[in-house]
Amino acid sequence: MLVRVYATTVTTAECLMRHGRPIWGRLVIGVLRPRRRTRVLGMELAGEIAAVGRGVTTFRPGEQVYGFTAFRLGGYAEYACLPADASLVAKPANLPYELAVAAVDGGSTALYFLRDLAGVRPGQRVLVNGAAGSVGGYAVQLAKHLGAHVTGVCGARNVELVTSLGADRVVDYGAEDFTAGAERYDVVFDAVGKSSFRKARRVLTPTGCYLSTTGLWNVVLAILTRLRPGPRVRAGMSVRKHEALRYLRELLERDGLRIVVDRQYSLDEIVEAHRYVETGHKRGNVVVTV
Repeated sequence: MLVRVYATTVTTAECLMRHGRPIWGRLVIGVLRPRRRTRVLGMELAGEIAAVGRGVTTFRPGEQVYGFTAFRLGGYAEYACLPADASLVAKPANLPYELAVAAVDGGSTALYFLRDLAGVRPGQRVLVNGAAGSVGGYAVQLAKHLGAHVTGVCGARNVELVTSLGADRVVDYGAEDFTAGAERYDVVFDAVGKSSFRKARRVLTPTGCYLSTTGLWNVVLAILTRLRPGPRVRAGMSVRKHEALRYLRELLERDGLRIVVDRQYSLDEIVEAHRYVETGHKRGNVVVTV
């Protein structure tokens, strides 16, 4: 499928890829240098189907789509060529491309960790570390949607934002260490990889679980903690996102999910966009229009 790209994003993951980090990620993008197919970054895109191969039955030219390129990358371009089974679905009808694209990876990642890995249920207590970022902002909203009591952890300047996303309680990490508090949580979701299971374990309930978007060590801990009673680490990765994108589309079309866009750049400003994301202070998403 040939997709004419109208919008993409800059995420922390792509900034790390530029530096060849994490080291294990080089198995995907290239050990010593980027493989030819990974030299154009960009994992999220929204656009229009321009052409399809004869064997493609899922889409027709002219249809508007949004989705995830996975490790093929290629979103930072005017056109992207994707296989017929790529994580691409019809975009939310009520949203422009530059908003739809900002819901792809952050929303689907948060949904995977909270719903699929942790199995968040009504009445549970969930803490989201990094609640003002893309994944974290969606995690706050989706945890509320799943019926949880949500505590968001963020910097002082983002307390109002995280509160507006639906958090029942907000912790300013500059003034309070959530791992030293008296509250206990069924789920601690570290959406920015700044904490650890060792630190968070003391605030988890005996049957609670710790989730993190980063760290190969968490995969090892997920195996080890299954072998003994007490809080567990749950780890995994979701590359096929069709179902998640359809789920998010339904929420977006009935205004059940808020999209936070911090800054918007044009494609020829991609360097400035990366520099901004690398400051580590973005709120929500950084969108690039093509």
